[in-house]
Amino acid sequence: MSVAEIKNTAEAKMDQSIEAFKHNLTKIRTGRANPAILDTVHVDYYGALVPISQVANVSLLDSRTVSVQPWEKGMGAKIEKAIRDSDLGLNPSSMGDLIRVPMPPMSEERRKELTKLVRNEGESAKIAVRNLRRDANEGVKKLVKDKLASEDDQKRCESDIQKVTDRHIAAIDQLVAAKEHDIMAV
Repeated sequence: MSVAEIKNTAEAKMDQSIEAFKHNLTKIRTGRANPAILDTVHVDYYGALVPISQVANVSLLDSRTVSVQPWEKGMGAKIEKAIRDSDLGLNPSSMGDLIRVPMPPMSEERRKELTKLVRNEGESAKIAVRNLRRDANEGVKKLVKDKLASEDDQKRCESDIQKVTDRHIAAIDQLVAAKEHDIMAV
């Protein structure tokens, strides 16, 4: 593996860490309704647990209500029970074939819990990025030790990797700040 390949691999993995962090942030509930909040809820569908999105159409009715439209008649009660039993604190109600899931307003205590959770997720993402930086630097040191790269290449590469790391950590900080703003704004 060359110095350039190590840098490219580290940057690609850091990008993947940011995407995973963004995905984790979508699971954290703000006061606004978001269909992605139900992605973690699974329903018993003929003996198999499947995500709600595979047995129903999940969309927004308004800024505080998610609608779930089952594709089969008998699934409504199962979907409603699965949402109620999830740890999301939601209380769905049926209106014929349509299931309405209102987002309850958040208390100040819950907002603080969620901002703490967002910060912890952000810190985990930063740790992942820093670990990737460490792995890349160790890879470059190994190349120098094996005489496949010069010490100048090592210094340049470590500097470049640090710049990429700083950029990714700044992006994580921006995502955390935006999510905290969303939580507090509602």
